[in-house]
Amino acid sequence: MSEIRVIPILTVKNEGLYRTLKFKKPSYVGDPINSVRIFNDKEVDELILLDISGGDWNDLDFSKFVNIANYAFMPLAYGGRIKNIEHVKKAFKAGFEKVVINSAAHEDYDFIRKIANIYGSQSVIVSIDVKSSLFSKKLNVYVNNGQKKLKISYLEAAISAEEAGAGELIVRSIDKDGLMEGYDASIIKEISSAVSIPVVAAGGAGSIDDLKVAVDNGAHSVSAGSMFVYQGPHRAVLINYPKRSELEKFELLYRKN
Repeated sequence: MSEIRVIPILTVKNEGLYRTLKFKKPSYVGDPINSVRIFNDKEVDELILLDISGGDWNDLDFSKFVNIANYAFMPLAYGGRIKNIEHVKKAFKAGFEKVVINSAAHEDYDFIRKIANIYGSQSVIVSIDVKSSLFSKKLNVYVNNGQKKLKISYLEAAISAEEAGAGELIVRSIDKDGLMEGYDASIIKEISSAVSIPVVAAGGAGSIDDLKVAVDNGAHSVSAGSMFVYQGPHRAVLINYPKRSELEKFELLYRKN
């Protein structure tokens, strides 16, 4: 049996908790430390913190995240502007167990290899952010928070990341980010079939049914942002997480290998 993690994604900007729509229009939804406390009480499997504050790579300062890490009773992963081994070292020193690499990974896959050689493959997650082109439905890999299009396919990106030593992949649909209408199951299925490392589905989940669809299409684990901070059709801010009984009903705790 394999464990299926159900992972909230906390998107942080300038020390506040935000949610986005298609990686744009960030809306403030609260204090990340308060959210971490609530997720502690709900006994979540893991948390992913993505910093979208922007700024120069050299200004990456983890001091503001130490309190968040101190309050967390579950494994934490950090992503955002990590460019070199010194950034990785600072992330782990701040209390994070994993780093999520996007732009720097796809610019130089050897960077993944360097992290894995020092800290182990289990410590490095590579994010593959995918969206359609402006004038066509062709899907492309994007970096720099969805601002820069790459010339490689998402399958090439996934295979290259695995070969370089990534321990797992986060596959995110930018087109579906924040809509809460379901993941892009076809991308999840293609990438999961092409690699042997765990794939975490992200981008678009709005219900437990959506989580199950992702798992049925090959995702080893599932993640969501808006689903765990909004409640109801009017998107009232309410930090929430499925009860264990709900996850068991949908067979989302364990699945046969």
